[in-house]
Amino acid sequence: AGWFLPQLFTASAVECLPRKKAMVVNLGLLLERAPVALLAVAPLLALRHPEWALVVALVALTWHVAGAGFVAVAWQDMIAKIIPLKRRGRFFGLTNALGTLVGFAAAGISARLLATVAYPMNFLYCFALAAVFIGVSWVFLALVREPPQPVTTPRPSPKEFWRRLPEIIKQDHNFTHFMIARLCLALASMGGSFLAISAIQRWNLGDSAAGYYTMAVLAGQATGNLLFGFLADRFGHMRNLVFGGIAGVLSYILAWLAPSPGWSFVVFVLNGIGASALFVSGIMVVMEFSSAGRRPTYLGLSNTGTGIAGLIAPLLGGFLARSSYGLVFIISAVIGVLACILMAWWVRDPRWLNESTPSSQPT
Repeated sequence: AGWFLPQLFTASAVECLPRKKAMVVNLGLLLERAPVALLAVAPLLALRHPEWALVVALVALTWHVAGAGFVAVAWQDMIAKIIPLKRRGRFFGLTNALGTLVGFAAAGISARLLATVAYPMNFLYCFALAAVFIGVSWVFLALVREPPQPVTTPRPSPKEFWRRLPEIIKQDHNFTHFMIARLCLALASMGGSFLAISAIQRWNLGDSAAGYYTMAVLAGQATGNLLFGFLADRFGHMRNLVFGGIAGVLSYILAWLAPSPGWSFVVFVLNGIGASALFVSGIMVVMEFSSAGRRPTYLGLSNTGTGIAGLIAPLLGGFLARSSYGLVFIISAVIGVLACILMAWWVRDPRWLNESTPSSQPT
């Protein structure tokens, strides 16, 4: 919710910027990266003032996630400008796959620090390293060269901007169909929040099993990122979303019917593959629904809608879990099947639609 929800509220300002890099780099340093350094303060308070340590940690995490959401539209629009259309899939897929693999190494380093260094300095070292590396990433982001994009229309007033949003929904039927299908995928993801706890309780496993399941998810994400990135450039994003939805459905069905705990690793690999499709193609495809001038509004509208669904999904899942985790998985699978059907037969891939017909999106 922190990443998705703010995006529509910044879209109007982003549309009027000839370059998005200044917002991404300058505001991103303050809103997204500085809070990670603040996290390192929390362990210093942990022994004498544990309540304040918790407050600092939660404030820093909220600041970091919401700040990332604040600059997310500008970042996505900048990516759309500097990465050619038929290379975006490989760019997202390859960088996310490499990031996931580096995540394995980072997990090993953090586990080593937590095991060998006394509390609370072990957490201090972990958070300090995170701050250093997110600072390094900012340096490379600042080196990006972004061509200017002429702004041909003045920035609308807030009232006029919000008045235009229903017009997009009414006029651009294909985008509206996509949003409905995408919201179904977001709701179907509610089962993912309960996979680990369900397996641990069902098979009476130790808490350490959650760490191994996390590695299985990362393996699925790394594989899916590479696969879906290349498929997106060649065939478009809609197939990826369908394949990712099917992987998610299979993970929920298997979580419900698994005959032994070993099958849970397959569940988490499939869930990671499904999540990678949503990240690679769920974001990238929105960039292709509109002209460059309206792209931030489309990104904000889609992502904020997804954020609302993502906020509701775990609450709904928690309510259903009172009866049983199996009920959560069954309903998640049913919603996922509906989403796949809508994506496959109700939504037309905007890349091929735009290549075959003149642009029909509202301007």
